Amino acid sequence: MLLYRLAPDGDYAVRGADGGLRRLEGDPLASPPAAWTLGEPIGEAGVSPLAPVRPGKIVGIGRSYRGHAEELGHPMPDEPLLFLKAPSAVIGPGEAIRLPPESREVHFEGEIALVLGRRLRRASAAEARAALLGVTAACDVTARDLQRGDRTFARAKSFDTFCPLGPAIRLDPELEDLGVVTRVNGVERQRGRASELAWSVLEMLAYVSRMMTLEPGDVVLTGTPAGVGPLAAGDRIEVEVDGVGVLENPVEGHA
Repeated sequence: MLLYRLAPDGDYAVRGADGGLRRLEGDPLASPPAAWTLGEPIGEAGVSPLAPVRPGKIVGIGRSYRGHAEELGHPMPDEPLLFLKAPSAVIGPGEAIRLPPESREVHFEGEIALVLGRRLRRASAAEARAALLGVTAACDVTARDLQRGDRTFARAKSFDTFCPLGPAIRLDPELEDLGVVTRVNGVERQRGRASELAWSVLEMLAYVSRMMTLEPGDVVLTGTPAGVGPLAAGDRIEVEVDGVGVLENPVEGHA
């Protein structure tokens, strides 16, 4: 089952096994999916998805794929490396990633993103699984030159438009071997699987919950596989996660 948030008003809709889109009555973060009430079918003509969630916070996990750590010349950490990304960076499918004038080297990082469905604090892996609403696709856009020069990742990760999410949230995914593929201008640049992560998806989610309480709608970015590279104005980037669909965004220069 896929959960969408639709333009222009941010109404929620669900695509079930029959392939049809139906309006969701109420807030999907207020009750578990088993209690959701579906309304009338929605015609597909002219329907466009927004970012499927507006997170209160975005937690990133760096260097979780060995290949990515190696390509940047970094050692693998002993524990997940956490950073925060500003919620104001979120955009949806089709919206433009805007290259800021402060950076000359903006990179793409295609990722599997976890979306919380209920509050999570100091959790076990089993409790983390129960709190997970689902997964979506993300691009953790990064000003790499600023990241190299700063002591923290905050500036490099948090420019407006630096966190595309979507197009939908896949509920009840098989987490152990989810795949993620990134393409730039139709050419594959990254390919990875959750089974290649240094820590399992649920281990990472439980670990984050030890440092900070995760609330419904919060997003955890699980890290990016090897193959990151620069973006330029005029590029078109696609991030595809198994069962979620393709998150596609154009790239524009700064005004």
